[in-house]
This record gives sequence, structure tokens and C-alpha cells, in this order.
Amino acid sequence: MQHGIFSPFKLLLAAAFALCTSLALAQTTELRVLTHSSFSIPKPLLAQFEKDAKVKLRISKGGDAGEMLNKLILTRANPIADVVYGIDNSLAPKALAAGVLDTYSGPAASASSRVSLPAPLVPVDYGYVTLNWDKAWFAKTGMALPRSLEDLTQSAYARLLVVQNPATSSPGYAFLLATIGAMGEEKAFDWWARMRANGLKVSKGWSEAYYTEFSRNGGKHPLVVSYATSPAAELFYAKDRPTEPPTGSLALPGGVFRQVEGVALVRGGKARAAAEQFIEFMRSTAVQQQLQTEMWMFPAQASVAKAEVMVHAPEPSAFSAPSEQEIATKGAAWVQRWTQVVLK
Repeated sequence: MQHGIFSPFKLLLAAAFALCTSLALAQTTELRVLTHSSFSIPKPLLAQFEKDAKVKLRISKGGDAGEMLNKLILTRANPIADVVYGIDNSLAPKALAAGVLDTYSGPAASASSRVSLPAPLVPVDYGYVTLNWDKAWFAKTGMALPRSLEDLTQSAYARLLVVQNPATSSPGYAFLLATIGAMGEEKAFDWWARMRANGLKVSKGWSEAYYTEFSRNGGKHPLVVSYATSPAAELFYAKDRPTEPPTGSLALPGGVFRQVEGVALVRGGKARAAAEQFIEFMRSTAVQQQLQTEMWMFPAQASVAKAEVMVHAPEPSAFSAPSEQEIATKGAAWVQRWTQVVLK
């Protein structure tokens, strides 16, 4: 009789305990991933990672890479993420100085890579910030392509180029660094001053520059700071199936910056084991293949072949940048000086 009375109660207790346990597990296995706004991995791949790692992903897009890093720095006392993706070689010195990243020594940290980043960042992908040109515009006008950055200061090329503000845009900052790396600080800012006088257009970010100001998309400027992979992306997404991209990449000396993006543990983050698994996931063959036509970057993993469409995105043979130490100590001052020279 007593067994019959208490059995439902015991079952209820067991069910409540199971519910509490599952809730606790759900709380402890959430993985917080902070990325820049361009992060894009196919949902089936992310779902497979959740299943394999037994975690629930919470991906937060923190805006442009620079904005994302600032959020990480401002919240370091109480980290908003366990793992971060999208800090690149232009921002790495700032991230390391701020002490927001934690050591990782798993397989991906020592895997064969086409590019490198300072530890504890593990390289995931790389690309080239460079000029893009509108083939139809140049064909229609018959104007010759510029052969140097110096050409762009001439009256024939007045008001043709749109760039992004380095204070608000990572490609804009990368392009500024390329000019300083190639010419030296004084000559670079002299070039920027002459570009301002020649009608240089400045936009806040890449999307505005490319989709609003670039003549390919209805704007007035046939030259834009973008990526070496942008022509391949134009071809990939074109509905009329052209055999050649409508745009081209123009690798002028002093106008090319190689951007390397990485993933790292966040110091003070939680779910450490899952965060480490995410780093390995970002270097997995599946992700390295997919990111090429999702984020339009080249794979860091040396064993992963480039996507077929990347034949339309040849890698520039040369690129320029100041040293990591110079970027760390002078980067902020360069942006301020650029603002004075170009905008004020």
C-alpha cells in the first residue's frame, strides 16, 4: 500500500531531478563565440559542431573587427565570450597588449599553415586588401588603369577613388597601413594630402563604399578599396553566368595589405574544453573549404585546396605593412593623423 502511495511522488522527484540536471548541463555547455559581422559558416556545419562537441553555440557579431576587439577589451573584467574569431594581424598587437587572449597549445596551434599570427592567435584565413576596378567604366571611357599610387594623385584620376575611413573600417585601416609600410610615414601622409586635393571620396565602411559609391553598383567611383577576392565573389553570385568577373583587382605597389584572421581563447572565458574544440573546428577541412565562398578569404590550412572560383582571385605577388611593433605603438596616432589630413 505504502509503495503504491509513494511511487508517483518518487517518479515526480526523479523527473524534477532529471530536469534540473539537464538545465544545469545546458547552462554549463553553452559556448559563447564573439565574431566580426562578416562571420559566415553554413548552418549544417555549425549544427554538426554542436552535436559533436555537445554544446549550444551562442554566436555574437560584434560589428567591424576593430569594434569587436574594443568590446572584448572593455569587458575583460567580465568576459562576454569564451572564444573569439576575427582579430587580424593589424589588430593583434592591440589585443596582445590588452591581455584579453589566453594560451592555446592544441593541434591547430602547430598545424602547417600558409600564414602566421602571433600566439595565442591561431590563423584561420587570409586575404588581401587592395584596389578593385570597374571593367565596364574603364572600357567605356577608354582611360588607362593607374600603374602606381602616384598616378592617382594626377588630375586625370581626380574623384575616381573611394576608400574607407580607417577609424571605422578594417579594410580602410589595412589600406592606410599598406601605404605607410611602402612609403614611410611622412611620404604616405603627403600622398594622402594630395589625394584629398584630388577629390578622394571617403566612406564609413566597406559596404557603403562597395555597394553605394562604387560605379559597378551605381555609384560614381570606378576605383574602390576592397579585396583581391571580390572579383571572384562577383562572378560566383552573378545571375547571368559570365565567364569573367565584371571587376578586377589592381595590386599597385604600396596599395596591398595581407590580412590574416585568427581565432583564440578569451582570457577568463568559460567552457574552456568546448572553446578549444571550436578552435580546432575553425581549422577543420570542412570549414576551411566553406569559408572561401562564404567569407571570401583564402584557407590558412596548408592541406586544403583553394576553391575553383578562386582562379579569378590571384594572390598579389607583393604587399606592404609596417612592423607589428610600429602598428602597436603608432597605429592609433596614424589614424588620428589621417583624420586631420584627409577629413579636417
